[in-house]
Amino acid sequence: GKTEEPNETAEPEKDRQSSEAKDTHENTTPSESNEQQSDDGGQNTPPTDKKPSCTISVSCKTILDNMQYLAENKHSLVPPDGVILSPVTAEFTDGENVFNVLSRELKRRKIHLEFSYTPIYSSVYIEGINNLYEFDCGELSGWMYSVNGVFPNYGCSQYKLKDGDRVEWVYTCDLGRDVGGGDAAYKPKEEQQ
Repeated sequence: GKTEEPNETAEPEKDRQSSEAKDTHENTTPSESNEQQSDDGGQNTPPTDKKPSCTISVSCKTILDNMQYLAENKHSLVPPDGVILSPVTAEFTDGENVFNVLSRELKRRKIHLEFSYTPIYSSVYIEGINNLYEFDCGELSGWMYSVNGVFPNYGCSQYKLKDGDRVEWVYTCDLGRDVGGGDAAYKPKEEQQ
């Protein structure tokens, strides 16, 4: 991709600088080589290529069928194909949850994310992605997630990821019924009183 090209041209310069630095600071190199040896020989540290990973994507395709409910000034936020983030492979650390990966991958791509902590569910609630918020496309609209095609009925910061999981964030305009997750949609009830 385009982003890799500048790095490749910059690396030779870095190498030159580090080789100059080695000549003048030979005292610092032994500790560096010790660390490398312990990484290779120590079996406690798993090799970096064995990190668990999942795929994650973000889509608001349902809005395309409901543009009449979306405020005019938000139409430009909806991609023509409804895809905000195409499926990408994301590495994670053991014990991380769906929210950890979502926030990291969106931040990496400078995609807006807004969330709040919901004490009643002791979980993070996703309010908006890409400046598209719950209720933006009708009173039954908002963000939901599925893992391997199943919509969990608890918050994304409680869902611990497993290697190979497929996480899909989708915008629903009908409490999940239009995305196949009608049973799992949970919304804070305060708005409905």
